[in-house]
Amino acid sequence: MDVWFDVAHHLETALKAAAAELGWPAGSFTPDVRTADPRFGDFQANGVLSYAKASATPGTKQNPRALAQALMDALLRREGAALTDRMTVSIAGPGFINFALKPSFLLTWLRTFDREDDLRRGAGQRLASQTWIVDYGSPNTAKQMHVGHIRSIIIGEAICRLLEFCGAKVVRDNHLGDWGTQFGKILYGYKHHLDRAALERDPLEEFERLYKAADAACKESPAALEEARLELVRLQNGEADAVSLWERVNQLSIDTLNSIYARLGVRYDHFLGESFYRDRIEAVYRELIGAGLAVESEGALVVFHPEHPRFATQPFIVRKSDGASNYASTDLATMAYRVEHFKADGVIVVTDARQNDHFEQLWLTTQKWFAHAGRRLPQFQHVTFGTILGEDGKAIKTRSGDPIRLKALLDEAEERAFAVVTEKNADLPEAKRREIARAVGIGAVIYADLSQNRSSDYVFSWDKLLSLDGNTAPYLLYACVRIASILRKLEPAQDVGAENATPFETPEEIALARKLVAFPGAIDQAVSTLRPHFISLYLYELAGAFSSFYNANRVLVDEPEVRARRLVLCRRTLMTLQTGLHLLEIRTLDQM
Repeated sequence: MDVWFDVAHHLETALKAAAAELGWPAGSFTPDVRTADPRFGDFQANGVLSYAKASATPGTKQNPRALAQALMDALLRREGAALTDRMTVSIAGPGFINFALKPSFLLTWLRTFDREDDLRRGAGQRLASQTWIVDYGSPNTAKQMHVGHIRSIIIGEAICRLLEFCGAKVVRDNHLGDWGTQFGKILYGYKHHLDRAALERDPLEEFERLYKAADAACKESPAALEEARLELVRLQNGEADAVSLWERVNQLSIDTLNSIYARLGVRYDHFLGESFYRDRIEAVYRELIGAGLAVESEGALVVFHPEHPRFATQPFIVRKSDGASNYASTDLATMAYRVEHFKADGVIVVTDARQNDHFEQLWLTTQKWFAHAGRRLPQFQHVTFGTILGEDGKAIKTRSGDPIRLKALLDEAEERAFAVVTEKNADLPEAKRREIARAVGIGAVIYADLSQNRSSDYVFSWDKLLSLDGNTAPYLLYACVRIASILRKLEPAQDVGAENATPFETPEEIALARKLVAFPGAIDQAVSTLRPHFISLYLYELAGAFSSFYNANRVLVDEPEVRARRLVLCRRTLMTLQTGLHLLEIRTLDQM
């Protein structure tokens, strides 16, 4: 039997073909197959009612139930036993078509997709042969990251993993802020105030101190201000010693940033910062002017979009009145490079929602520019997110009102997790407790973010994110440990193969099997919306379904065929939980 990985997708394709066979106009019917209420089945097609309303002529009405019956009959004629061997099909209400998977098919599906690689192969057809650039993180060099940076990093990495899981080639790009007027003061500070021991200990801490010292000196001394200005001029003119020092500052910054990224399970393919594009900007100006898109306005070079209700009078400034480039000019050059160099089919940029206007204007400009220049236009998504709030409902900060540094947040997460692990497992060696605490603490911070709809603000609470109850990383990690422990206790004689399993019978067995077969739907939701919280929600519900199954069904029963099918459920649940957590960049454990 050919086993469909994504049952909902197969049904949608088959229903569209059946509608075409009935003569329904192309594009007029959308099957809209979605997960159903378990009382009615596993999937429901909801598109017939919409089609009935849209296709009715003046003075006549279409009977949606009759249309649904005709569609179901056409579907059964086309699919035959390939469908009826797998599921039962029925009609409910005003034209809803319900599909209930048979226990035998549920078992076949779980036997077929029994490893993470099998799930990956099934999902990999969605974006196969596509190249996607994901631009996320993007801090400034010579500055420490604070808690406000974490959402872009975590959400961006999860999106990368989801795209890769679905077959895409993903290029991770950290578009650093590594160029600008601040470097004049940083280079001045490096020459006059450097503490080499502090630089060895923590380069970013020292660079921030140097900038503050230089800024104070420039405010007090015109001579210092002039020297800092000249440092910037020398850098912009490409003088070797200035460039060499600037490169050292940036490399030390990247090395320090990478130590934090490693703790979060993040790696980048490229650090193509703003400086990388500075020699490509003049060409952007020429092309925009040549296309008639950019015009002079009050000394600046701008693009207007008169067809847009907000941007008709709000200019997109691509060159400032003093002749300097800005984010707009750099981002346009970046867009062109990604298409020309990486042959990108899609570009995703992950930033907070405050940059909405900028990226909307960027995309409007890009579409017109590329159309005039004859460039291939990629897909583009600006992925936004809300704010992390403290328990007081305000943006999270230290008690002194300063932003919380990301490194300090991760350190505290590990220490709090270590205290919990020590309280529960004091007999474990300290090294093992530290290893568990790293996975639990960092995983808890990551999951607290990815369990939220990214568009929403959320409240950061240590007690909640480290809890073993509720939709948290510790709860899911413990579910994995619990199932692994069950499997470890198996004696060789008790471990019967999946080929000996009989179809699922008890309500809890069937409910858990259905939830496992629903994993492709969660992947589809997460990828199509670029919202990783659909994976988090699925994993939480899966863990709950396993708990209900395990509480009601003894696994190591005497009947070998019953034991076999229950062990199948245990093993597939563990594998699916681990697969989903890895997609969310959370490391799983064998002991807690």
